[in-house]
Amino acid sequence: MSPALDERDRIRAAMERILNGTPQTSNGALTIVALAQEAGVPRNALTQRHLDLKNEFYEHVRERGATPDVEARLRATVVKLKETIANKNRELKQLRADVPALVRAVNLLTLENQELREQLAHPDPNVIPLRYRRPQPPDA
Repeated sequence: MSPALDERDRIRAAMERILNGTPQTSNGALTIVALAQEAGVPRNALTQRHLDLKNEFYEHVRERGATPDVEARLRATVVKLKETIANKNRELKQLRADVPALVRAVNLLTLENQELREQLAHPDPNVIPLRYRRPQPPDA
């Protein structure tokens, strides 16, 4: 028997064990990874050399009405990503609404700063600056 036929036979036997719920060397998940582990072959044997067996396995899984684990995980990820996008869109909308108010505040502070600098450059003539005097040490 050629090695390719032996590999195909092992994959078919592993497929039967997994689909019957009696896995011996894998966790029995309805995935290609579990099938490869159960058959004792590398995963790429199913994804590159024996695509027909991979497709047959997934077809059997769908016939049973079961959703492959990979698909279930992907669907859950899609739901989480959609929630994340919705949250980010709300946050972005709020930030865009805040920008005009922040621009007005910055402009107001800039004008106030400019006025204060002008007041420092031209002090009011009625204001007399007080000079600090150091206290004299008492004569001993």
